[in-house]
Amino acid sequence: MEGIREYAKLMSSDPMYPNPLTTDATTIFALSSAPGRAGVAVIRISGSDALGVLEKMVAPKPKPRVAAFRTVRHPKTGEALDRAVVIWFAAPLSETGEDVVEFQAHGSRAVVAALLSALAAVPGCRLAEPGEFARRAFENGKLDLAEVEGLADLIDAETDAQRRQALAQAGGALSKLYDGWRDRLIEIAALTEAAIDFSDEGDVSASSFAEARKRAETLAKEIAAHLDDGHRGEILRDGFRVALLGAPNAGKSSLLNALARRDAAIVSSEAGTTRDVIEVRLDLGGLPVIVSDTAGIREAASEVEQEGIRRSLAAARDADLVLWLTEKAESIPPLGFSRETSLVIRSKIDLPHESQTEPDFGDVAVSAKTGAGLDRLIAAISERAQGAVGSQTDPAITRARHREALETAFAGVNAFLTGSPDAIELRAEDVRRAAHALGRITGRVDVEDVLDQIFSRFCIGK
Repeated sequence: MEGIREYAKLMSSDPMYPNPLTTDATTIFALSSAPGRAGVAVIRISGSDALGVLEKMVAPKPKPRVAAFRTVRHPKTGEALDRAVVIWFAAPLSETGEDVVEFQAHGSRAVVAALLSALAAVPGCRLAEPGEFARRAFENGKLDLAEVEGLADLIDAETDAQRRQALAQAGGALSKLYDGWRDRLIEIAALTEAAIDFSDEGDVSASSFAEARKRAETLAKEIAAHLDDGHRGEILRDGFRVALLGAPNAGKSSLLNALARRDAAIVSSEAGTTRDVIEVRLDLGGLPVIVSDTAGIREAASEVEQEGIRRSLAAARDADLVLWLTEKAESIPPLGFSRETSLVIRSKIDLPHESQTEPDFGDVAVSAKTGAGLDRLIAAISERAQGAVGSQTDPAITRARHREALETAFAGVNAFLTGSPDAIELRAEDVRRAAHALGRITGRVDVEDVLDQIFSRFCIGK
């Protein structure tokens, strides 16, 4: 039984408390609000000497977690730099887990520059690296890696649906799910270890391993269902991609401009004007949609146009939805695109041409010039995008890093279920591998290799 206890202790231990990374004791500071002229600028200080910095620049110091209006002075000359709202968050009850001070000052460039220069003059106080505040929060157990990534997505959110997904992740929705699965894997591992420890007692060993397999079967189904989500979380985070395809002069650039409500692409009667992929980002009903204008598809004469067509087809392959624009009667798009991932758009319906004497064709008819049919097209795109991202009621995988770890975890559980029960030590290793993979998502194990990639995406003051 001692082996079981030691194994469970190892698997359930949380290296985030303390994290094996060496914490830099330097006090850091940064502008945490957007740079440039503004009504208010927020300058944040965090570290072991944050309170000492505050005492050098403000008197009297405010009580912890109480906003106070103070004159902020240069720590060496005593010159008044600004009148600001000052807040002190005493460790560990702060965002980073360290002493944190915030100056909510006037947002002119001169005031911000003066305050940052004054902070740099304090010994042991330096400008923060990108994402360093969030990294210290992780190192001090305030956030796990999945929550940090959710926070980054929340800062970058452009639509309401992205905001909701990021807020849920930053609040621990994914972490709760994955930590729950990891805890169950630890229980399965303990049962498997019990079967090993009691191998001389056949009934006890068999019943313990049978219970472990029963629990593993249930967990495997849950992980598989989570993975089989059509990449809805990643689509919502990165944007639902729509590619405009068609022959030259089919009206692709005009339609892009009409959807974007600006001249994003050059429009000309000359065939082959578009040579490269042009993208615009739209917010359709709170969903992020990226529409790409592409080069016209035809037998190209020039090498440059051939490259443009190659890029067009590549954009179409990467798209979640292809809109095939045409003035001719076509019921399905050419080039092998399926009806599930494409729509035929009858374009230029404001112009007289032969197709108007034919029966109606295509999924939607539009005129980029008059705007006719644009509302129906936008509704069709929104419907496809909504179908791709789902209802957002359950936590979704938002990153390739998460998906890779989950696939590794599923492979471990599946190996446990399908492998020979006679090699029970190997089955215990299968479970350990699965638990290890889930732990990497939230940062419970071996995370050094992913930290720089995650935190470098933040701005300086976060």
